[in-house]
Amino acid sequence: MRKQHLRPVVLSGLLLTGLLTATFAQSALETQADTAGGPLDLGKMWTFDAPPTAYFQKTYNFTADQKWFDEARLASLRFADYCSASFVSANGLVMTNHHCARESGTGVQRKGEDLNATGFYAKTLTEERPVEGLFVDQLVQIEDITSRVQQAMSAVSSGQGQLEAREQVFSDIKAEYINKDNWKGLELQTITFYNGGRYALYGFKRYTDVRLVFMPELQLGFFGGDPDNFTYPRYALDCSFFRVYDNGKPLKTSHFFKFNTNGVRDGEPIFVIGNPGHTERLKTVAELEFDRDFQTPATIQLIRNRSNALQAYNATAKNDSVLNEIFSYENSLKAYGGQLAGLRDPVLMARKASFEKQFKAAAQAKNLPADQLKTWDELAANTAQLRGLFNDANFLGPSERTMGELLTFANVLTQYNELLTSRPQDAERARSLVVSPVVRNSALEEAYLAAHLAEAQAGLGTDDPYVKAALNGRSPKEAAAYLLKTTKLNDPGFVQELRTRPGAIGASNDPMLVLARIGFPRYLAAARQARQISQRQEVLRGQLGRMLYAVYGSAVPPDATFSLRINDGVVRGYPYNGTQAPIITTFAGLYDRNYSFGDKAPWNLPARWKNPPMALLKEPMCFISTNDIIGGNSGSPMINKNREAVGLVFDGNLESLPGEFIFVPDRNRSISVHAGGMVAAMRYIYKADRLIGELTGAPAPPAAKARK
Repeated sequence: MRKQHLRPVVLSGLLLTGLLTATFAQSALETQADTAGGPLDLGKMWTFDAPPTAYFQKTYNFTADQKWFDEARLASLRFADYCSASFVSANGLVMTNHHCARESGTGVQRKGEDLNATGFYAKTLTEERPVEGLFVDQLVQIEDITSRVQQAMSAVSSGQGQLEAREQVFSDIKAEYINKDNWKGLELQTITFYNGGRYALYGFKRYTDVRLVFMPELQLGFFGGDPDNFTYPRYALDCSFFRVYDNGKPLKTSHFFKFNTNGVRDGEPIFVIGNPGHTERLKTVAELEFDRDFQTPATIQLIRNRSNALQAYNATAKNDSVLNEIFSYENSLKAYGGQLAGLRDPVLMARKASFEKQFKAAAQAKNLPADQLKTWDELAANTAQLRGLFNDANFLGPSERTMGELLTFANVLTQYNELLTSRPQDAERARSLVVSPVVRNSALEEAYLAAHLAEAQAGLGTDDPYVKAALNGRSPKEAAAYLLKTTKLNDPGFVQELRTRPGAIGASNDPMLVLARIGFPRYLAAARQARQISQRQEVLRGQLGRMLYAVYGSAVPPDATFSLRINDGVVRGYPYNGTQAPIITTFAGLYDRNYSFGDKAPWNLPARWKNPPMALLKEPMCFISTNDIIGGNSGSPMINKNREAVGLVFDGNLESLPGEFIFVPDRNRSISVHAGGMVAAMRYIYKADRLIGELTGAPAPPAAKARK
């Protein structure tokens, strides 16, 4: 399941990398000599600002003119602020993933309904359900603003000043363009490419009347659950359909991808258009080593501990929103585990080192300014400083999800006390915010606090003053229980006294405040230094991006930034588990997996799927290709050279997970729901004749029946 996930602020440990490390170790042995590296290690996420016309011609003998790219762009959508989608009919029908639509779909269910269990299909236009707050964005305008932004930044010397200048010119440009012809009424967004090597202004047409049309049951949309996530062969009907309305009627559009249910051929060129969320492929080796040794292991440990806490809580709570949060955590765990395994793969890191060497040599050959050529050394020096700050900035950082509400509040009180001394005016403004928190769930509160103490013990060491004060000879779990039992920070009267009596916060022996007085000053000092260094790093990465563009131009695509991209690949199997992965899976495999696990979750099937017609079994369900995707690409259409939708991207295999920092297409595979498989499910199981007709070219439903 590919969905965009943000890296938490604090983090430690390692999980789910045993199998993944073995997988990439095997890959390393198989490709020991393949350490040369090169520009295409940065991937194939091409922008529509500089369409890869020549590359497509050279690679596939396929001429895609400007009209081809324009139509592909206009048929593609950004689904809310976390997924991708596309128009797939002339009547505003929108296709995206089930896992992108799950929250929206269940949000429209009515009393007595359980759409996760039953799915949803609107047999008529009047039954299509509006989703409050949902929107889709269509990219209609692009403007290069690079020179203007870079000139503004060059006029300032300090790192913070340059970033402030950049934000100011962004604001000025938006204010100017909002009143320009062809830009009025659009949602404007500034886009950064190559970490600052290029900049663009994008104008989006936003559609806010979006209605649910079709969504399969959760057991089909997420068949196999987390165990099957990031694996192949795969059997998931991870699709859903919505419709955009304009003035109460289905949107009429000529920009859409026609469905082609005839299948895909081995070796066929395939293109994915969507909004990949975030990659860091331009990072230097020094920065990647920091991620390998510090940031990523810490991220994994934090996510695992919070997921464990939520799973224990939800075993009795049975809350759908908590379940979605657990799904998200588990998805992130595999993603970060795969990234860490890749970072620990000596072949992949050797490729990064090789490209860095090539890049430096090419930059020197272009006689770029000497101060720019020092960028790698400066990035390495700054990264070395961040290593020294990591523990205090990371393990002592206050957050309700990392240390619970009460210890976080103790840190807030400590900061408030500091303001009383150093900036009394700011303290007065903050006084109204200093109120006793209401702990919503005591079990989760204790679990989060215990996890924080265990992480601090592992990261800071048993002899660290903060850890010694927190544990005092107890285990993290025992200490958490003691602290919550002993503290008075959930007593409004006690908190009121702390707020009003001078010196009370600093003198209190409340155990939470004692801890915060030890930890918060250390966190604040480290975080301030880390912030200054990070600002400088951002400017240096921008210099690196400018050099990359000066050396390679648009022949190398920029990192993903949740902006619209087109990437290319081919339909191709790969060796796995001692055998060969087929390019296509069928519904017969779905039932084999269901029977093999005895119809037990997460491989169980709803009742209406239990006795399928024989014709369904041979129909294609999913397929794989070498396309370059990442979180945010969920819901991206998979199209052929004729701009026909042949599939819907929803995931990648385990071997694709190092794609955060490097693209190696040999074993990387994108996984898509087959267009023919979606139609087959609608025909044989859901009896969704109206939708089949619309997708395959039958006459459109009458707009007059649309609900106002």
